[in-house]
Amino acid sequence: MEINHYFCTKLIKLSRLLATVLLSCTTLSVAALADIENESNENKLKKNTVEYYQQDNITNQVPYFDNRFRLDANLDEITLIFYRRSGSKPIILIRPDGSKIRVNEFDSEKVQWFDDSTFDMIKITKPMPGPWQAVGDILPNSQILVVSDIKIAVEPLPEIAFSGETLKIEGKLFNGDDAIESSHFRRVVKLDVNFYSTNNSQYENFGADAIKVTSFRDDGRGLDEYANDNTFTGEFVLNFASGEWQPVYLVKLPMATRELRQTSILLQKTPVEISVVQSEEQEKPHQLRLTIDPTFVDPDSLVFQGKFTFPDRQIEPFSIMDSKGESRITNITNTEPGIYRVNVSAFGRTITGREFRLVVPEFTFNVEANDNVLDGGNELSGDGIVLITETTEERLAKAEQERVEALLVQQKALDEEEQETMLLIAAGNGTILIIAIVLFFFLQRKKKKTK
Repeated sequence: MEINHYFCTKLIKLSRLLATVLLSCTTLSVAALADIENESNENKLKKNTVEYYQQDNITNQVPYFDNRFRLDANLDEITLIFYRRSGSKPIILIRPDGSKIRVNEFDSEKVQWFDDSTFDMIKITKPMPGPWQAVGDILPNSQILVVSDIKIAVEPLPEIAFSGETLKIEGKLFNGDDAIESSHFRRVVKLDVNFYSTNNSQYENFGADAIKVTSFRDDGRGLDEYANDNTFTGEFVLNFASGEWQPVYLVKLPMATRELRQTSILLQKTPVEISVVQSEEQEKPHQLRLTIDPTFVDPDSLVFQGKFTFPDRQIEPFSIMDSKGESRITNITNTEPGIYRVNVSAFGRTITGREFRLVVPEFTFNVEANDNVLDGGNELSGDGIVLITETTEERLAKAEQERVEALLVQQKALDEEEQETMLLIAAGNGTILIIAIVLFFFLQRKKKKTK
């Protein structure tokens, strides 16, 4: 009995010790959880997103329904974006007091609502503090985006850019100071880039209208590398006049537009000029020359890819890759008279080392007809004997002489015809006069006999 009493006493003391330890651990755990929760709340206040509450009994003491969020009392205005399934109906917002806001039922002085096939964008002035709920076909795992100040940060344009060049420019969207990481946001926003002439009379673009250069995209197409990676890519095709231009980036939201103006740039002229030496002989090709202006580019770095379009619309590609210096020469087959077209793309480096690509303006030239001309104007006969014939100038002079002679002959014939007409008229008039005289004397004589 004494042994049992001893063990019971020890067991009671051990139980009390364990209870004390457990109570201390529980207190520490509650304190730690409170600190973590406070830290989490502080982080959430710094973010521009409102997370949905989780439906469990651990995060919240009272379980909430799905798509519930809380708005604080110090909000003067808030803009919310809800992403939903494509083609679904607009959501319904339920205030903390249970009243509803629908797309066609709201106070227009306090609420603005834009609904699209994939999202709802709602601006609320002085929203009711407390837990709100969104009812609708909202996409799973999406966030309620609280829009504060949407802006775009883009790479600066290069110091040296050329008319005809294509640039790849990347940008990021920010909501306040935080980058927007939502892949759904590209359905909400539209990013356009316009170039405005500074109207400097010293340049070719003086008085030019504004030009829409591109729209940024995040769909993995064109120059955009990856779809939905929140890096927006603009393909700047600068196929307009050289001169001083100011780039203006427009961030268009359904209920707001933001603008970013960059420093004006000087768009240089295309550094490649095309010329051609036409062949005067039917069997010899024309000579194409590409002249490179070395002011802003490294001439040795340039390579060319292009195509010739002949008068019969046949196309022949060509490339120039290994030549050096400030000019490149290649041949164009002399197929027939008519209009020849030359289209060329150039790839090279600027004097600052930047790689570029550009399209040179289309070049055309006309080859006039000169039938059966060979060896400087000698015509090849059917039996292979070279016959000496007239040159083009001689033929033109002869044709002009023949034309003049034909005009003289025609004028002579007209003169002779006019003379014949005059003679006929004179003869007719004389005959009439004679007949009149004879008739007069005949009547006078008859009159006397009657008396």
